[in-house]
Amino acid sequence: MSQTLEPPRERVSDAGHDHGHLEADRRVVQIRPASRLPHLDVRELWHYRELVFTLVWRDVVVRYKQTVLGFAWALLVPAMTTLVYSIVFGKFANFPHGNTAYPALTAAGVVPMQYFTSALSLSSMSLVINLALVTKVYFPRVLLPIASVMVPLVDLVAALPFLIILMAIYGTWPTSWAVLLAPAFILLAVITALGVGFLLSTFTARWRDVPYMIPVFLQILPLLSGVMYALDQIPAKWQWILSLNPMTNVIAGWRWAVIGEAEPNWGQVSVSVAVAFALFTFGLAVFRSNEPRFADTI
Repeated sequence: MSQTLEPPRERVSDAGHDHGHLEADRRVVQIRPASRLPHLDVRELWHYRELVFTLVWRDVVVRYKQTVLGFAWALLVPAMTTLVYSIVFGKFANFPHGNTAYPALTAAGVVPMQYFTSALSLSSMSLVINLALVTKVYFPRVLLPIASVMVPLVDLVAALPFLIILMAIYGTWPTSWAVLLAPAFILLAVITALGVGFLLSTFTARWRDVPYMIPVFLQILPLLSGVMYALDQIPAKWQWILSLNPMTNVIAGWRWAVIGEAEPNWGQVSVSVAVAFALFTFGLAVFRSNEPRFADTI
């Protein structure tokens, strides 16, 4: 019985087709001077997405490792902070809070501020803490501050039940569609934290006294951001000045969205958004310009 053989032409074609697939799947690395322009290579960041998830998960686990209460601290920290603020600034100092119950107003400010301070602290030390990675392995260094500002988002979500309990006690529920904008104000906090984190991580890699200055700044930041008072209750000229701090309108907008506080002044919000993106662009530019020297300066 005769047997039909496959023509050699077809075998060669298939081999070439498979070879083409292998070439397409192979990652090509081009070695060139790092651009110092403020840019994010989205394609490269996507390629290293698993590293981001690994860094975030590692920091989340380490954050509460060997603690008795574990993730309960994500609830206890804002709860204790709100209690102290309510006694000191609400009862004794009598800070302006409008018609909203002071504990609910303060808690709605503490939750996003707690995120921002944690994100700033972690991102500022992201290069120094990951010294072994920075000096021995190649990867986009911007992943370290990015991962650091993502970690406290877990704490923010964990703190929401505490805020919801206070909202239920004092009856401060969302009153309009504004609740849909709540994530947008948190995104503004993320962009601000990332921009400042780029700057501080670069400075920390070069000057070791920078970490000693950050806690001093973070202690006065809540007062300059309206955590202890309602922004609409202070004179308008001070509202515009404080809007240069993006976290002021993050808190004002978050309160409007989640507890039905007064709608923020959108002109002031625009100022805060412009400052946040300016900080992000400038911080990224500084980070990129110093990135080739990180391994040597750390």
